[in-house]
Amino acid sequence: MKKVFKLLPLALLLVALLAFGACTRDEEPAMGTAATETPAAETPAAETPAATTADASHIRIALVAHSPESILDDGSFNAGAWQGILQFAREHGLSTTRGVDIEFFQPGTATDEARIDLVENVVENFGANVIVLPGFHFIASSYRMQEYFPDVKFVLLDASPAGGIRENLVAIHYAEEESGFLAGYAAVMEGYRSLGFMGGVAVPAVVRFGHGFIQGAEYAANALGLAAGDVTIRYHYVGGFAPDPAVTTQAGAWYATGTEVIFAAAGGAGFSVIAAAEAAGASVIGVDVDQADDSTVVVTSAIKGLAPSVNAMLNDFLNDTWRGGRELMFNAAVDGVGLPMATSRLQNFTQAQYDAIFAQLANGTIRVNNSLEIIEILANVSLVEVDHS
Repeated sequence: MKKVFKLLPLALLLVALLAFGACTRDEEPAMGTAATETPAAETPAAETPAATTADASHIRIALVAHSPESILDDGSFNAGAWQGILQFAREHGLSTTRGVDIEFFQPGTATDEARIDLVENVVENFGANVIVLPGFHFIASSYRMQEYFPDVKFVLLDASPAGGIRENLVAIHYAEEESGFLAGYAAVMEGYRSLGFMGGVAVPAVVRFGHGFIQGAEYAANALGLAAGDVTIRYHYVGGFAPDPAVTTQAGAWYATGTEVIFAAAGGAGFSVIAAAEAAGASVIGVDVDQADDSTVVVTSAIKGLAPSVNAMLNDFLNDTWRGGRELMFNAAVDGVGLPMATSRLQNFTQAQYDAIFAQLANGTIRVNNSLEIIEILANVSLVEVDHS
């Protein structure tokens, strides 16, 4: 039976959206300073739950995209979440054939109503009892989904529901600023001096990747004793997450005028940057997942624990240890972010250097500013020249 959906009161929704847009978590102080506040999100256990022999035959898992353009094989965000679902299915004897026990769904349009209607269809016709919602675009619709479908468990990535979290939803966040920091630090330590950042859309997760990238480059420039202006960063949001010839053209123009490496935090649009790098014989830093297999021009990737975190929540559901109504933060302290050094193509930046800088992030010696305001980030940058026009 078709449900009658009620809109979240406008005033409440606007307040929640504005609060989330300012910062999804308590902001941390700039690098090297002591923390004065505890982040709002709970830090999860460092270990991912081990596979059990519990019967999983009753579980149907859906990964729901936010728009028709949000593809499964995006090489980053959706792909990382899907890998966590696949891992769970393999561990517990579920079919990995799409449409049997697991499936990926896209709404007909990029609207909240279309997303909610799709979830209703997924629950009633596919029989999903666990639904993974990847991304900031679910901030409003997830609030209503958790109310309309109380018997379904929701795993919301990179966002919190506007209006609050119910017991059937867990919101997962990642310290993208730390992962971006490692990418910027590694790039400068490797020897790159002309850097670029291309984000998809200026949503909080993408912004934190970029702001961390700037701070990491600054930290490395300082460590190497470089002069002001020796390192430059072109900084731009391309306006979408889908492959786009216009992105290839722009990235190609950057490479043609001296940019050596571009950090592409842009989902499927990252493939467009890769195409430009291949044509120019230049380099790319991937995002979200290890993109080394996508092209030999990918020198490393700023990853976050999408697969492990999704897998952990699925195991909680299976083992009756689900604790909803909470937010989790995956950061360096729990190996929730990092660089995949085993597959990186960096020639000068060593494993020992990576281990040393990662340890300082993990133990809190280095604190990366997670502010969404670039003016605040640039206020603490004196060596790296950033063009964010």
